[in-house]
Amino acid sequence: MKWPLNVPVLSDGIVTLRAHVPADTDGLVEMAGDAEMQRWTAIPVPNTREMSEQYAFTVLPRGWNDGTHRGWAIEVDGRFAGNVDVRQAPIADIGFALHPWARGRGVMTRAVRLAVDWALSEGGVEIVHWRSHVGNEASLRVAQQTGFSLHGLVPGMLHERGQVLDAWTGSFRFGDSPVPRTPWAESVVLESDRVRLRPFTHADVPRVVEACSDPVSRHFLAGLPHPYTPAIARSYLADCVWQAATGAKATWAIADVETDELLGNIAVMDMLGINPTSGEIGYWMHPAARGQGLMTEAVRMVVRHALDPDGLDRRRLVLYAAADNPASNAVAVAAGYRHYGTQRAAERLGDGSYDDLHGYELLR
Repeated sequence: MKWPLNVPVLSDGIVTLRAHVPADTDGLVEMAGDAEMQRWTAIPVPNTREMSEQYAFTVLPRGWNDGTHRGWAIEVDGRFAGNVDVRQAPIADIGFALHPWARGRGVMTRAVRLAVDWALSEGGVEIVHWRSHVGNEASLRVAQQTGFSLHGLVPGMLHERGQVLDAWTGSFRFGDSPVPRTPWAESVVLESDRVRLRPFTHADVPRVVEACSDPVSRHFLAGLPHPYTPAIARSYLADCVWQAATGAKATWAIADVETDELLGNIAVMDMLGINPTSGEIGYWMHPAARGQGLMTEAVRMVVRHALDPDGLDRRRLVLYAAADNPASNAVAVAAGYRHYGTQRAAERLGDGSYDDLHGYELLR
């Protein structure tokens, strides 16, 4: 059989995958002009109606007929919602895009599960690879929710519109379970009278650069790159998203509750360490926000959330502070931590010297 008769119709009762039809063209054109689609995919820019028609009614039929590119239209409530493609076999890669109207409803997670299941059980595929631009949180969430093993960042893996780009990568094999391998370490919004803890946004980048270029920050956080550029800040924010997806770290921006200006950073780290029920709290503050007790408020909120079985469900939390950093030690004590020991000459400082490192702990 030839296209469209050789395109299997797949459905879970909510999402249906099927061959494209002419009525989908308007939706394809709208997707091609969407700013998020253009930002995160290799779609030609500018894009024309003829290009959308060529993809749906020339490229995909040829791919189905020769087995190199199996692509479906996604339908929800009788309406075109996007595309999902499985390319090549037996080693395949997956691509997907959703129309703006269908986002935020779990549609793509359902579509990817359907496409991957068919590819591995009936499509002659042994492994499906996922890759996306670094920073594409929406794509990462789909991969994580559908059970892909998340491998990490591969430098220079994508070549799109004349640019070589780094990529996040993952894979799914026959027999893998289509559910998340670890919970996403969500940065749920937490508030006090003065500060709001929230996920970072790209608007925070200038303040991150300022904080991480500050001499005091650089003295006690010796591993900070120098110079600390906006590109490094953006890479840090992207890595925070990746670490959350793997369940390794939950990171919050500390923001002014009224202006939303970035004041600092706080994280629960090392949640996949030797003891997966523990975590380490780390933080830094923008120099303009120091000395006001704001970090103590933030740490108290994160501690409550981290120890809560309905939060991060940590059994034990640790915190480390250089002996010569009185502000950080004071935060630990004010937040209810107990000092349990000191490691001698264990903390490398920005000037190359080594300081003692105080250890603090909290148990649920």
